[in-house]
Amino acid sequence: MSENKLMIRVRDVKKQYRLGQIGGGTLRGDLQSWWARKRGKEDPNTLIGTDQRLIGTTFMALNGVSFTVNKGEAVGIIGSNGAGKSTLLKLLTHVTAPTEGDIDLYGRVASMLEVGTGFHPEMTGRENVYLNGAILGMTRAEIDAKMDEIIEFSEVRDFIDTPVKRYSSGMFVKLAFSVAAHLDSEIMIMDEVLAVGDMKFQKKCLTKMRQAAQRDGKTVLYVSHNMATIRDLCDRCIVLDKGKVVFDGGVDEGIALYLSTRSQASEFVDYSAFKRDNWFKRDNIRLQNVHLLVPTVEAIERSQPVRMRFVIKAQESAGAVGLRFEVRDEVGTPLATSCLYGLQLQPGDNTFTVSYDLSVLSPGKYSNYFTLFTAGEGGTHIVEDWVPGIQFRMVDTFSGNQLEWNAKDWGAIRLPEAVLCQEDA
Repeated sequence: MSENKLMIRVRDVKKQYRLGQIGGGTLRGDLQSWWARKRGKEDPNTLIGTDQRLIGTTFMALNGVSFTVNKGEAVGIIGSNGAGKSTLLKLLTHVTAPTEGDIDLYGRVASMLEVGTGFHPEMTGRENVYLNGAILGMTRAEIDAKMDEIIEFSEVRDFIDTPVKRYSSGMFVKLAFSVAAHLDSEIMIMDEVLAVGDMKFQKKCLTKMRQAAQRDGKTVLYVSHNMATIRDLCDRCIVLDKGKVVFDGGVDEGIALYLSTRSQASEFVDYSAFKRDNWFKRDNIRLQNVHLLVPTVEAIERSQPVRMRFVIKAQESAGAVGLRFEVRDEVGTPLATSCLYGLQLQPGDNTFTVSYDLSVLSPGKYSNYFTLFTAGEGGTHIVEDWVPGIQFRMVDTFSGNQLEWNAKDWGAIRLPEAVLCQEDA
């Protein structure tokens, strides 16, 4: 088979959802709801506290998505929360159907969208392997030939004959990925469920997916918020934003575009109405705004200290609060971190001005993240707030001119200037 054989074709796919409660569960309830709406009355079957303005409105999770993927390609799909990544994968795996458009798959699909998807809780791990193989159309003899390899890779040999309802989330992920990676499928679709596993197993999974694409010729679609794994695994990147494809091309270019939508190229950023990621539930301490006290973020002289003014809002008095300033390169790789410890917060807004020495950075473009944290037990810390920061560009002036720096070949860290030894001066 040719390496450019088409495996996935998505053409002008749209997915529309209705907001609010859909259906009353019974014919009688649906008729009551219909009659109330007909008369302009409040629906008697809606839950208490439901926003009536949402009833009947729609939301476009995907709005005209088109792309193709060939045999042997490893494609990363990235985007902010709500961009449509998980919805797209559910359409590709036929969990749900598109409202409009066509999806063509030219091969068997092995997917892992959520922890435990496709596993029956009352069946053992071994029985679930047979079940998943049968769904893919494999015979018992074909599954038997793969069984030892699946069990060895999953690291759950001692529990393989135990019902999976007794598995931890990490054990679920290990067995589910092992099944998806080893059974005979031409297309692998992975959502960011690998984050549940430990670091050692994550590395093993990434290596396996890389081999699946490069050596075995499988097609891999991988969704992740970890830009380092996207760079390591994928040779192509699709960026989604508000249900549309805004970029389809090189990995580094795609990551840079995605990060540019997360951070802002401005001296002042207001976080008072910024929507935090879904996993983040704490709201005791919040960063309200950051003001970078420089003439422009497009040309910050690296030899000069950089001052930032922070406004932090606290619900109640708090002591020993830390502020972490994390610097990343253009494609999101963490480079350096500076921490400020021991902030004392009073209820309401608290203003602090902090000075940073960034002279170790080479000239180039950077982004950053701000993290507010408090001390936990045993040397740990509790993240109170975490937001994308400001995009900025460091420059170095030499003989009156700005010095260009090849960060890709020379590195992002610039050591102090060399000094000529006295005896050779």
